[in-house]
Amino acid sequence: MSPADITTAYIALGSNIGDRERYLAEALKKLDEHPHVQVLACSAIYETDPVGYVDQDAFLNMAAAIHTSLSPEGLLAVMQNIEQVLGRVRDIRFGPRTIDLDLLLYGEREIRTPDLIVPHPRMQERAFVLVPLADLFSHIPNTSFASIEKQLAKLDGKEGVMLWKKMQWPSESGHSAS
Repeated sequence: MSPADITTAYIALGSNIGDRERYLAEALKKLDEHPHVQVLACSAIYETDPVGYVDQDAFLNMAAAIHTSLSPEGLLAVMQNIEQVLGRVRDIRFGPRTIDLDLLLYGEREIRTPDLIVPHPRMQERAFVLVPLADLFSHIPNTSFASIEKQLAKLDGKEGVMLWKKMQWPSESGHSAS
């Protein structure tokens, strides 16, 4: 990836079926293994109550910062392929899933196509997205997370988001910088 072609993007990850932590780790690993994606950092993992369709198990959620030379649509395709490889089935809207990857932010761009809206249209309403994203932003130099903190302050439902495990990327992933 040449520096001129690189965009920083932010992805939300969630899982509530099977070995939830393993699915999150596998998704991060698969993202990082892609030749046009580099995982830079990730938030802690949070256990969260389901939203929308509530008759399901609790989720593990986190956020990741990446560098990519892919277009937003190309990145979305990679993310959807990872979901498919990891067994994601889309039969109930907001229902149980092995892995869910959502593109939250793609640089400073605003994107509105039939297949992709960035910034993510519902992220400002979801504590399970904003809490991990604020955690991630707090560890990345030169990243302003004041707007995230401001939105979190007025958001209900934060009590349904509890710290599960702190993570260090890349040490817990087995990824090597070599």
